[in-house]
Amino acid sequence: MKINKKTALITGANQGIGKEIAIKLLQKGIQVIGTSTSVNGVKIINKYLKKNGFGFVLDLKDSDSILEKMKEIYKKEYSIDILINNAGTKLDNLLVYMSNQEWENVIKINLTSIFYLSKSVIRSMIKKKFGRIITIGSVIGYIGNQGQINYSASKSGLVGFHKSLALEVASKGITVNIVSPGFIKTNLTKDLNIFQYKKHLSKIPMKRIGKPEEIADAVVFLSSEKASYITGHTLHVNGGMYMT
Repeated sequence: MKINKKTALITGANQGIGKEIAIKLLQKGIQVIGTSTSVNGVKIINKYLKKNGFGFVLDLKDSDSILEKMKEIYKKEYSIDILINNAGTKLDNLLVYMSNQEWENVIKINLTSIFYLSKSVIRSMIKKKFGRIITIGSVIGYIGNQGQINYSASKSGLVGFHKSLALEVASKGITVNIVSPGFIKTNLTKDLNIFQYKKHLSKIPMKRIGKPEEIADAVVFLSSEKASYITGHTLHVNGGMYMT
């Protein structure tokens, strides 16, 4: 890696949407620092990044770990120009059966970690008068879904966070946006049975499931100079499933 080269930090970069984003940014000449929850995931990241970045293990439930890891990155004199909050989780259950842990873990990973990561990079971005913060949201944050109160709350909470942060740093050359996927082929959707799959598909006017690379294309656009006048925005990529 080169210290002075434009750098993106991507959470959950070992698979799915995160990996697609990383590969597309590499093609644009941006080096990548990627996170995973496991050593094996880091090996996958390092393998495809080669010498254009590196991966490290990060537990998004642990705020102390986030702060420590970010300090390590800055000690190595790398500066984050683009923060992509991609990693997320779901622990589905009806409210009457949902445990405190199921609620707290989803909120910590999908929402609270965004606070710590964004705060860790924002001062450096302000100093450079340039930065991109892009977070992967979800259509569920707008329409809700039975059995996903925790997930829906975490994703809708991102909207207020990003609009407010966008206002705070708009004059500093920093944009803050959300890419909100609909029904996309990822690990979060692979466990659906045929009946669930058809039910979701029936709600999509385009009558097909989305691809991870279609989400990655939206992220790459928002990270580019071409999107320098877009901030506080949610870009919905859902085949018409939800329209604003």
